[in-house]
Amino acid sequence: MTRLIASLSALLLMTAAPLADPTADYAANCQDCHGANRLGGLGPALIPETLGRMRGPDLGVVIRDGRKATQMPGFGEVLSEEQIDSLTDFLKQPLSEVPEWREADIAASRVVNEEYEAVENPVWSSDPMNITLVVETGDHHVSVLDGDTFETLNRFPTPFAVHGGPKFSPDGRFVFIMSRDGWVQKYDLYALQEVGRIRAGLNSRNIAMSADGKWLAVANYLPMTLTILSTEDLGVAAVLDAKGKDGTPSRISAVYQAPPRESFVLALKDVPEIWEVFYGKNPPQFGFAHDWRIEGPVKNEDPFPVRKITTPDYLDDFFFDQSYEYVMGASRSGEGGQVIDLVIGRKTADLDLPGMPHLGSGITWKRGDTTVMATPHLKEGTISIIDMKTWKTVERIETLGPGFFLRSHENTPYVWADVFFGPNKDVMHVIDKESLEIVKTLRPVEGATVAHVEFTKDGRYALVSVWEDDGAVIVYDAATLEEVKRLPMRKPSGKYNVWNKITFSEGTSH
Repeated sequence: MTRLIASLSALLLMTAAPLADPTADYAANCQDCHGANRLGGLGPALIPETLGRMRGPDLGVVIRDGRKATQMPGFGEVLSEEQIDSLTDFLKQPLSEVPEWREADIAASRVVNEEYEAVENPVWSSDPMNITLVVETGDHHVSVLDGDTFETLNRFPTPFAVHGGPKFSPDGRFVFIMSRDGWVQKYDLYALQEVGRIRAGLNSRNIAMSADGKWLAVANYLPMTLTILSTEDLGVAAVLDAKGKDGTPSRISAVYQAPPRESFVLALKDVPEIWEVFYGKNPPQFGFAHDWRIEGPVKNEDPFPVRKITTPDYLDDFFFDQSYEYVMGASRSGEGGQVIDLVIGRKTADLDLPGMPHLGSGITWKRGDTTVMATPHLKEGTISIIDMKTWKTVERIETLGPGFFLRSHENTPYVWADVFFGPNKDVMHVIDKESLEIVKTLRPVEGATVAHVEFTKDGRYALVSVWEDDGAVIVYDAATLEEVKRLPMRKPSGKYNVWNKITFSEGTSH
């Protein structure tokens, strides 16, 4: 009798609590917003490449309780804990195959703001060159600040999970913003209106603007392509498959522009190569046909010829010298780095950079009779200072933990360095550019993540992010290091001053 009752109880439990079927649960509850293939729609892509970049609550908690300031509802009353756990595991699994996202798919995703009206002059009276954008990741918005008064001129929604720095047109009027899901948004700062957006990839790393302002390059992890867009109308100019010389497909780690070379330079994550993609009218002839995507002379009908340079190691991020002749690169999995000469197409020096350097946040400044480059490290509390004539490390500055961002300005004697990881994440170091000593350690908000600095056009003020949902941008006097103002923000991350970015100001990463 006891066994019968136990069996009946178990049967009732099985009937009351449905068995976990994550595929069915996803189709019933998730795909309308996140797409049948998990690649995103109204909501973001639910794949490891995207989920791994999102800072915030545990995925299972978000499924159960929803997420504030978004359209994500909670499913705690619809799905059992077992179903939520199973669905969480399902979403963390990589896709079984690399999805296609070609020219036709990209073009079909293009959305134009029908209400957009161009204006001849800004609708505000601020200095157009001193406008600063603040990316607020807490609710996926950007605030437009007057760099003199710090008044908020506008606050507009962005695609979900903005990633990489926004890029300004050479005149500073338009800004292009990319999300981790590959959406590229064009926004008119003069009119304070969105112009339109297009999905250039499915999982993207960053964007780069050509020196002439005509082209925007989008580096994609998925589907392993470089998409080139026309900045005028967000039309698709080209989609280049990222395949090494031997045909091996690869994700793209990063892409940046090299203005004097009229090219984009990009690093492949899965193949030991860097590429130079030329957009100018007269790309240089190097005499090495095997280095090019097309054989023989460059043809007029191929507007974006590609030069492929083999490197001794894989590169995850990189940095240029002032002439854009040399690329300083490093692999996240390796120790140290390498210098690649773009003119001759080969390595010319090694860099002593242990502890996973974050070269994407590197900055330079003149020190004595040379120029130095500084980079934080993601695995240790160190900032390395490198002489860019000899490529030797001249100093290692010990910090209170691994950092992520460095910033400076030509009109300030200081470098600002955050401690992004570990127990001292609330620290901001201020370092003298000549003595290379820490002159002050700021703790603006005890226990809060303090990160990323941007300067106003003249370098008079430094803006620091309190990277929390109820955070703020703190304005400091860059000379006295005293706090001037606090601007409440929703998890502010990067800040981008128009003048500093379009002029490649000293101390600003590019």
